[in-house]
Amino acid sequence: MAKRQPARTKYRKTHKGRNRGSAKGCDYMAFGEYGIQALERGLVSSDQLEAVRVAITRHLKRRGKVWCRVFPHKPVTKKPAETRMGKGKGPVDHYVAVVKPGTILYEIGGIPMSMARQALALGDSKLSFSCRFIARDVV
Repeated sequence: MAKRQPARTKYRKTHKGRNRGSAKGCDYMAFGEYGIQALERGLVSSDQLEAVRVAITRHLKRRGKVWCRVFPHKPVTKKPAETRMGKGKGPVDHYVAVVKPGTILYEIGGIPMSMARQALALGDSKLSFSCRFIARDVV
């Protein structure tokens, strides 16, 4: 499957910026019954997001439904190896999603809780920061 990246952007390169504060959006369950929520801040590449999705869907064996709540909008640039300093910013290498504490990354529904917990644990192991399993409040 092709790498996830924006179809088009207003500007090709962006500033690095800072990743401070807690999640403003994507901080509540919107679609599924179970999900994984980030406990730390970090950047998730499009390759990592795809690895998490594949791990979850393989465990579910085409049962239930999976929703990815984050998208890699931010371009990350990288200069070629063995290049001297200067001469401007390098070309775009890959895209990342900015994740803050409280962000829900994936949601799944239509399956038992035990299976959901195992599938999301497999997906969590692909990420570089800690996450927790959450379930929708059924009132």
